[in-house]
Amino acid sequence: MSERKAAGQGRRARTSSRDLEAALTDAAEAVLVREGPGGVTVRAVATEAGVAPMGVYNRFGSKDGLVGALLMRGFTGLTEAIAAPGETDAITRMWLAGVRYREYALSHRSHYALMFGDRLGGEDLSPELAACLDGSFAVLVDRVAGLIAAGYFTAGDPELIAQQVWSAVHGAVALELAGRRNSGDAEVGYRQLLRMVFRGFAVPGTLVFPDPDGPPVPA
Repeated sequence: MSERKAAGQGRRARTSSRDLEAALTDAAEAVLVREGPGGVTVRAVATEAGVAPMGVYNRFGSKDGLVGALLMRGFTGLTEAIAAPGETDAITRMWLAGVRYREYALSHRSHYALMFGDRLGGEDLSPELAACLDGSFAVLVDRVAGLIAAGYFTAGDPELIAQQVWSAVHGAVALELAGRRNSGDAEVGYRQLLRMVFRGFAVPGTLVFPDPDGPPVPA
């Protein structure tokens, strides 16, 4: 067998493996959306994909490996949603990150429940999944750093501030998804929360809030 032919067969094998992994992850995603995180089992995914359960084990090793693939898709989607490409203004970038965070959670409820359930155990994360989680947080840190550099946010540790911002928006979204909002329009309330975040970290006198439901503007 020639080296060229052997290399070509190797490429086809790798492509086939990637295609199988993507197909099984698609099947797992369908089960997740239809039945929620509790419904994602190796047997259910195998049935959805039309393969034997051993095919799932051979590809992912265990149910945890399968769930890890779903988590990577979820956090990749979240990162892409909050990145707000094309925006250069620091205020707009931060505001859109907040707005799109909620939009992503509401349009991917089952993913969000899985992403922030009890499966993320720190040292148990694979390097790939840990990097994926870090990517979402890195976007928020970058947005905070941009506001500090522009003089709108009080100087401080961007990672610490980003963690506090994430805690606020995640709390609001989690309560909404759980049906624990007792009064008012959820979207209006969430936008007021974003405004409160801006007010809390803003350098005094640098921002004004002319739109009751929109982002601040420079003073």
